Amino acid sequence: MPQELTNRAERMKAALTAAFSPEALEIVDESALHAGHAGAAPGGETHFSIHIRAASMAGLSRVAKHRAINEALAEEFATGLHALSIRTD
Repeated sequence: MPQELTNRAERMKAALTAAFSPEALEIVDESALHAGHAGAAPGGETHFSIHIRAASMAGLSRVAKHRAINEALAEEFATGLHALSIRTD
């Protein structure tokens, strides 16, 4: 995902939208809740939760959905995303 998007949440939204065309997508930066924990950074943007509903994931197991989401966000994990809580419908 191009780095011209200004923050990680915007880049995550773009990547997940491109990969899954979700009907619903909520991304919450929970980094402040993890200050001082492993992987936390002073600027935040390290710990997120997402809730996604996408017809393109119908029929996939929970594990397969999580793997697909992690794959779609691989660049974010490579550049500082430390933890991701995933809820799918």
